Amino acid sequence: EKTESLVDINRDGKEALMTLNGIGSSKADSILKYREENGLFQAIEEIKNVSGIGDATFENLKDSITVSP
Repeated sequence: EKTESLVDINRDGKEALMTLNGIGSSKADSILKYREENGLFQAIEEIKNVSGIGDATFENLKDSITVSP
C-alpha cells in the first residue's frame, strides 16, 4: 500500500485534490466548498455527495484518497 501518496480529502488543499484522477479545478473547488458547508468527510464514500462526483469517478479515486478525523 502506498499510504504516503494518499490525498486527504479533509485536509488537503486544491492543488493536492487536482492531482487526483478525474479531478480538475472546478471539482476541486466543489470538494472544498462541500467541506466548508458540511464539515469533514466521515468516510471516503461521502465524496460522492459532492456535485459532479459519481460512482465512476469514485472508482477512479478510492485507492488514492483518505479521510483524517
